[in-house]
Amino acid sequence: MLRTDASGLSAEEAGHRLETCGPNRLPAGPPRGVLRRFLLQFHDLLIYVLLTAGLIAAAIGHGPDSLVIFAVVLINAVIGFIQEGRAERALDAIRAMIDPQSSVVRDGHRATIRADEVVPGDIVLLEAGDRVPADLRLIKARNLRIDEAVLTGESVPVDKSIRPVAGDVTLGDRFSMAFSGTFVAAGQGAGVAVATGAQTELGRISSLIGAVERIATPLVRQMGQFARQITITVLGLSTLVFAYAVLIRSYRLEDAFMTVVGLAVAAIPEGLPAVMTITLAVGVQRMARRNAIIRRLPAVETLGSVSVICSDKTGTLTRNEMTVSAIRTADREIEVDGAGYRPEGSFRIGGRRALDPAADPVLEELSLAALLCNDAHLEERGEEWTVNGDPMEGALVTLAIKAGHDAAAARTGFVRLDEIPFDSRHRYMATLNARNGRPPVVYAKGAPERILAMCSRVASFDGEQSLDTADWHDRIQAMGDAGQRVIALAHRPMRHGTREIAPADVEHDLILLGLVGLIDPPRPEAIAAVAECRAAGIRVKMITGDHAATARAVALQLGLADAPKCVTGQDLDNAGEAGIRRHAREATVFARTSPEQKLRLVEALQADGSTVAMTGDGVNDAPALKRADVGVAMGCKGTEAAKEASDMVLADDNFASIVSAVREGRTVYDNLTKVIAWTLPTNGGEAFTIVLAILFGLALPVTPVQILWINMVTAVALGLTLAFEPTEPGAMQRPARPPGERILSRRLLWRILFVSVLMVAGTFGIYAWAVSRGLSVETARTMAVNTLVVMEIFYLFSVRYVHGTSLTWQGVLGTRAVLIGVATVVAAQFAFTYLPPMHLIFGSRAVSFTDGMMIVAIGVALLFVVEAEKRIVASFNRVTGGRRSEERP
Repeated sequence: MLRTDASGLSAEEAGHRLETCGPNRLPAGPPRGVLRRFLLQFHDLLIYVLLTAGLIAAAIGHGPDSLVIFAVVLINAVIGFIQEGRAERALDAIRAMIDPQSSVVRDGHRATIRADEVVPGDIVLLEAGDRVPADLRLIKARNLRIDEAVLTGESVPVDKSIRPVAGDVTLGDRFSMAFSGTFVAAGQGAGVAVATGAQTELGRISSLIGAVERIATPLVRQMGQFARQITITVLGLSTLVFAYAVLIRSYRLEDAFMTVVGLAVAAIPEGLPAVMTITLAVGVQRMARRNAIIRRLPAVETLGSVSVICSDKTGTLTRNEMTVSAIRTADREIEVDGAGYRPEGSFRIGGRRALDPAADPVLEELSLAALLCNDAHLEERGEEWTVNGDPMEGALVTLAIKAGHDAAAARTGFVRLDEIPFDSRHRYMATLNARNGRPPVVYAKGAPERILAMCSRVASFDGEQSLDTADWHDRIQAMGDAGQRVIALAHRPMRHGTREIAPADVEHDLILLGLVGLIDPPRPEAIAAVAECRAAGIRVKMITGDHAATARAVALQLGLADAPKCVTGQDLDNAGEAGIRRHAREATVFARTSPEQKLRLVEALQADGSTVAMTGDGVNDAPALKRADVGVAMGCKGTEAAKEASDMVLADDNFASIVSAVREGRTVYDNLTKVIAWTLPTNGGEAFTIVLAILFGLALPVTPVQILWINMVTAVALGLTLAFEPTEPGAMQRPARPPGERILSRRLLWRILFVSVLMVAGTFGIYAWAVSRGLSVETARTMAVNTLVVMEIFYLFSVRYVHGTSLTWQGVLGTRAVLIGVATVVAAQFAFTYLPPMHLIFGSRAVSFTDGMMIVAIGVALLFVVEAEKRIVASFNRVTGGRRSEERP
């Protein structure tokens, strides 16, 4: 019915079907309308308070005041609306970056395509760890087991076969089907895509997908709650101030009301949650540019406190370009030249004498076995050679071509009749290949200890010899000590007519061909990243399935430790709970580990108070990835199960990208702290100015409508610039941040009070100075408004550096965002001071050049006083050994 066969669809036919059937993706839920999204921006306690205040102001005849209040509300809503739209688009882009891939057969060749390009009739290939991209009728199933819990709730993976079942059986009993969205737990298979997108079983039962993820991390929720508490507290204080103004100071009701409205707006940091959300979104975008794609936004916060990184070795710390560098047969120790997957290189003995592979029957057969017992293919793309398949198998194909084999001709002449796929339980792969006119032969490759146990003889130049197991184990050990990954290859002729093989046919009486040693050199950038981690107090632990000696050799090359302690999975099994925690704390390398042991290691590290980032790529890594504080999946070689369980996906599978993400996590946290450290003191200065004026019966230096103006201009133009601050110098030389550290430390609370007092002093001082010179109240208030804004500008330059002085050329010049923000505020203040329409609305007046210079001098003085206080406190903390959490601004 689907008009397809084992060669798959042609590219042209697949394109036609994609146009006809549409992309293979589930329909997204209807997005919220633009109007509804905009109106939801007004759904906030503070906004209700402001709207009510604006309506009352209009009712009592304060038209300009009410217009300013409504303008503040509108601008806040527009900013939130725009930011929410950007957040949605950013998350959509992130989803697109981690769109799953699928392997299909097109035009008779294996190809990797995006899952949403699978069409009905495609032949889809499945391997352990894959997510099934569409509903498939299976045509091949080798030890295939699929986890269908997403559809059926069945907790145990289901064994699959190609035998047909009745058409009316329940979903869980359709053993010849693989369903979209389920995971391949084990084995290999292939199937014809019979339904895609909304026509799949998953599509039929899904009522909603694609809903936009809300940026609501624990920190944002904590700060949202803090803002609400501040709102309620300030409303209570405003009520008391209102009663005091009317009953004690005999204010008129409408004047008292407008005064407390100004107080409320001044004291409440209404823009804080929005600016903090933008700060997190900026961090996510920066991480994406560094190939670290955040899937779950709480990871942005957690990254800043990571103290241990548990990393896989292959492809993450190393290049993942396996190269066969050595071959050991019964008669020879052969060195192989070349690097990467480019099939160029020679064979040498003793470092000098060249060897012709065709003249050595054992090497000839070993290289043929490496090619035939193999599922990888090499591809030449320009000057680069890449492998489609497992890197190790790609290296073996490269070896065979170096030895003179034509890969396509050999695979055509020695047709594969059957196979036993590699499985971590039996640790080998075997194929049955036909030979013209001769009995078929079994080729096997796998872990050397496992293959040795399956062999009874060894091939030599003169025939076959008995197998000296102890001698071969010594050879394996020697190659492993040299940092090589060792693979053993063996073969055995079968009887004429053999068409299938089972484990019982290959797990005895094989003939050992030899050992190949593969190297995967460390990434140069990973070496630098490890050094950066050690400087930052972040411990890096390698968890690998390799031999202990191999893993330790790579750890030394990477500089993970001066003398890395290595622990094996067997050591962990033999240790009790206390022993595992000791090993987790002291060891640097964990070799030959199982998924269960990885999970126990993560739990042991967390029990010791560490914040753990864990990398993984396989389906069996999912438990540890999910348990870690930050699960990091490999974007290139990672299975879909690993990506689904992770918080972050590395687009380049590079350890250096994890370190870059940690650096960005520290930057995000620092910037969040800066936002708070700038917002609260400036709001406090504005609020205390009004409160003190009322308490002491003084004229208000700043009117409520002018307070609204200050908040409207500075909260956006200045506060938002801190979200774009770059990483401070020395960010990766500081110890990891304790995960339970409070945002509002005693140091920050002191800073809020200290800077608020300075701002009140500056505002009252300039106002009193202006009045004493006989200037009008309107002019004095204009000078006070400009003084507040100028002090906020200069304090912004101080707060930009949490852990150092701002009195440097770099600190004075600022960033592009800061300069744009300051220029915007300066332009707005010139308009406020000198434009007649602004005089009418805000009661402002023009200020002389001399008075302007005095205002700027006050801002400069505030900067120097705050910087001096910062230096004094830092010196005091160094002397007394103060806690790092108290050294924040």
